Amino acid sequence: MTITTAQHLLDKKGSDVWSVSPQDTVYYALCTMSDKNVGALPVLNDGKLIGIISERDYARNVVLKGKSSRDTKVKDMMTPRVLYVEPDETVANCMLIMTEKRIRHLPVIDNNRLRGIISIGDVVSKIISQQQSTIDELEKYISGTGYY
Repeated sequence: MTITTAQHLLDKKGSDVWSVSPQDTVYYALCTMSDKNVGALPVLNDGKLIGIISERDYARNVVLKGKSSRDTKVKDMMTPRVLYVEPDETVANCMLIMTEKRIRHLPVIDNNRLRGIISIGDVVSKIISQQQSTIDELEKYISGTGYY
């Protein structure tokens, strides 16, 4: 069985990455998330990943603190310490990181360049697919079909 990596997930979903700058408003970031149907955006400064902004960050750092999304800058409410993986990280390890750290989005960085972002949905979908494949193979083995 082939070990699936973060790069395999990016190959399947594509590596399009939408981002915001630290100077953008939270409102702009929310509009971008809505337009692109994503739950988080990397925050880039001169092409370097310096943070991530998510719907959760918005709820906790803007809404619950009574701030205005039109007046608040991304830099003032983003998560500055971003966990990431390299392209050769296994999907199983990505799941472990996301579960232990309670995060839903994991940037994939190669040679200091953001290659894409995988979500918890991407990881769960792949793991379920792999498990179903294993179940199908075991059923064939047990029933004696498909093997000579």
